[in-house]
Amino acid sequence: MLPKFWWSPLLCIGLLACNPDKPASKPVADPAVALAADGDHMVSINVIDAPAPPAPVAPAKDKPWPELMLENGKAWVSCATDYAGENGDGEELTALDRESLDAALQPCQERGLLRVRYVGKINPSFAALVSRLAVVADAQKIGKRILDLDSSGGQVEAAIVAGDNIGESGWTIWVREGSICHSACVFVLAAGDNRLISGKVGIHRMMRISSTATSRAELNKELHEVYDNVKDYLQRNGVAVGVADLMMTVPNRSLRVLTSDELKQYGLDGTNAVQDDLERIKQMRKCGDDFVRRKDAFLIAFDRDCKVEGADLEAVTTCGQALKEQFGFPDETCPDESPLSEIDTAMLVPEATAVPVNSAAVAPAAAATVPLNTHPAKN
Repeated sequence: MLPKFWWSPLLCIGLLACNPDKPASKPVADPAVALAADGDHMVSINVIDAPAPPAPVAPAKDKPWPELMLENGKAWVSCATDYAGENGDGEELTALDRESLDAALQPCQERGLLRVRYVGKINPSFAALVSRLAVVADAQKIGKRILDLDSSGGQVEAAIVAGDNIGESGWTIWVREGSICHSACVFVLAAGDNRLISGKVGIHRMMRISSTATSRAELNKELHEVYDNVKDYLQRNGVAVGVADLMMTVPNRSLRVLTSDELKQYGLDGTNAVQDDLERIKQMRKCGDDFVRRKDAFLIAFDRDCKVEGADLEAVTTCGQALKEQFGFPDETCPDESPLSEIDTAMLVPEATAVPVNSAAVAPAAAATVPLNTHPAKN
C-alpha cells in the first residue's frame, strides 16, 4: 500500500543529554555531545556554548571542501520517488566531499530529479549536508529536489540554518508514511517550497542547554530571544506564528499532535504561501496573466478533486495528470512553470492509463510514486 499523505498529525519532541553519573541539575558541559546523546527533546544552544557553524562550501570544483561527517544521521540518494521499488532509497552517502557527491548525484541528471532520504538528527552536520547537496544539484542542473525526511528533532539553530538554505534552493519536503518530523524538524518542514505529509509531525517547548535560570521569569527571558527568532523564521516561510505560541504551552516531555486541518491552518501542509506569492510574481512576468489564471484555477480544482482523504500518491498523481489537460498544461510557452512539472520531467516510465477525475474517489494507476510540487524548484 502506497503512502497516504493528505492527512496526518503534527508531532514534536526535543533533545537534551543527561549524564547518569552527575546530578540532573548540573549544566551540560559540551552541547555538541548533548545533541549527539539524546534524541527526545528540542534544544536551543546558548551562543557562547554553540558549536562552530559548518564552513561554507565553494561552488567551484577546484576548491576543496572542509571534511564533514554526518553526526547521528544517515542519508541516501535516489533518482526516483518510488521507495517501495527495487532500488528502495537508493545509495547511501558514505562520504560528503565534492567528488563523492558529484558521483552520487550524477545518475539523477537524466531525469532532473533528486530524492534525498535523511534519517537522523537536525544538527550542524545536517545543515551542512543540505548546503552541499544544493551546490552539487545546481551544478548538475537537477531542478526537482525532494527531501524525504524522518527526524525526531534536534537543534533549533541548526534547523533554521538548514531551512534558510532549503528555502533558497527549491526543495519539496516529504514526511512519508511511517516517518516522523518532530520537534526542531518542524522548522525544516516549514522551509519547503511544498510540504507533503503522510507521517507524524509535532511540536512542544524547547530547552536551553547550559541554562542558568532559577525562576520562571529568568527562563522566559532566556527563551524570549530564541522565540523571536523562531517567529521571524516562520513568518518568512509562510507559517503562522501561532505554531511558536503553541509550542510554549506544551511541556518538553509531552507531545502536541495536530490534525490535518490544523496543519493546513498553520501553513505547514501543502504549498509554501510565501514561495507561492514569489512564483506568481515571476510567472506573471514570464508567462503572462492567462497562464497564472489557468494555474490558479487548476490548483483549486486539484485540491478539491485530487487531494481527497485516503487517496494514495499514485492516485493523486494520476488525477493531477488527467486534470492538467483540462486546463491546458503543460503550457508550451512555460512548460517548467506548469503545475506538477516535475511529473513531466521525472516520469520516464510508460504512461499509465488516464483515469477520470472524481471529487469523491480517485482510482489508483500503475504510475511511479511522485510527490507533488505545485511550482518548479529553483535552479
